[in-house]
Amino acid sequence: MLSQQQAEEAMVSSFTNAGERDGIVEERKVQTDGSNDNNNGGGGGGSGLKSFLWHGGSVYDAWFSCASNQVAQVLLTLPYSFSQLGMLSGIILQVFYGIMGSWTAYLISVLYIEYRTRKEKENHSFKNHVIQWFEVLDGLLGPYWKALGLAFNVTFLLFGSVIQLIACASNIYYINDHLDKRTWTYIFGACCATTVFIPSFHNYRIWSFLGLGMTTYTAWYMTAAAIAHGQAKDVIHSGPTKLVLYFTGATNILYTFGGHAVTVEIMDAMWKPRKFKYIYLLATLFVFTLTIPSATAVYWAFGDQLLNHSNAFSLLPSSGWRDAAVILMLIHQFITFGFACTPLYFVWEKVIGVHHKKSILFKAVARFPVVIPIWFLAIIFPFFGPINSAVGALLVSFTVYIIPAAAHMLTYRSAFARQNAAEKPPFFLPSWTAIYVVNVFVVGWVLVVGFGFGGWASMANFIKQVDTFGLFAKCYQCNTPSPSHH
Repeated sequence: MLSQQQAEEAMVSSFTNAGERDGIVEERKVQTDGSNDNNNGGGGGGSGLKSFLWHGGSVYDAWFSCASNQVAQVLLTLPYSFSQLGMLSGIILQVFYGIMGSWTAYLISVLYIEYRTRKEKENHSFKNHVIQWFEVLDGLLGPYWKALGLAFNVTFLLFGSVIQLIACASNIYYINDHLDKRTWTYIFGACCATTVFIPSFHNYRIWSFLGLGMTTYTAWYMTAAAIAHGQAKDVIHSGPTKLVLYFTGATNILYTFGGHAVTVEIMDAMWKPRKFKYIYLLATLFVFTLTIPSATAVYWAFGDQLLNHSNAFSLLPSSGWRDAAVILMLIHQFITFGFACTPLYFVWEKVIGVHHKKSILFKAVARFPVVIPIWFLAIIFPFFGPINSAVGALLVSFTVYIIPAAAHMLTYRSAFARQNAAEKPPFFLPSWTAIYVVNVFVVGWVLVVGFGFGGWASMANFIKQVDTFGLFAKCYQCNTPSPSHH
């Protein structure tokens, strides 16, 4: 017993010496044995295999979570966005929004560390409690910012979950069209409801790893299949042709690299949250290797046909390779549904007062009402593609770009706050003034281009889909509607 205690103390000491000030010593002792002090991720005393598959809190787990969560079904809509934007704009905007998204993810991580450091100085314990973005805003800026962050985050994650269900139905239809897409939505809603049994982001280790493998396969299948198919007969690459289409495509890319609404929850599941700072950027650089080649190749092959096919699977030739990609994406969308929905489960648990309960079964039953409105909304608005752009312009723009940049500026507006900041400016931007300039640019650009022009364009496109197909559409884009339906 004495040697074990000494070993634990040595490990705690090594964390402290490395500058990891983000947890009190008592919490570190609990975490070194593999258990989860934040949210009861299934107990700490299980077998080695269970611990390996179930208890993920390393830097690598966070990287897999970020990279796996970022692409998902949007991979299938990026060729559609390229048809709206044109090839050059599509590539440039991916790089631009990828870097901007990495910057605001960095800001969120800094604010999380600031909040946690201040609370731990007050001897506040986060045992069995998952810290969320709205709580960070509340602790640093007060209740109005808490309400703002909560409203945007919850709404975005709600529709993010809706999009996954729509994507599941859209994809399976290309393997089995005996059932319409609405019926498939009912079926996959029931399947995705099982995510209520996954306690927290600690427990997504194996899922994140598999999920990234699935999107990597799908992206390179799309690239290879498009090149093997060659250019379609009389292919036309006319984009961009209309402003409304251009800004719709641009906001879909803004949505693509705005997947860090769950950044705080992923950080909070880490054993050393301070190491998160550059993980999102590294994840984004990998994601570029999936999104740019696949979108470029599919747009090169099919051109303007994509304007009426928001799901790339609908144009790629039927084969065993495509069926495998569809099945893998279905599994990945289940995983991504869990990623988007788990923060909603936490919020709901806190609202009804069961967040600190230890029983997984009890919490699963309590979480189930969260799935019902998601299921219902997916049946009302089955518009795969256009809904991504609408969510990107109206929700992602504020949730993961404007609010983090504005909150960072306000948190460190005083000389005292800057002097005592838990995290100093990064090595590549060592001046507080430079950080403010970047943040002002992010707020201004996303407010005008993302929310303003993007909101106008994506809502115009979304309303057109409602007029064309109607609400509760039984089989969206199964057959291209005739012009008389407009």
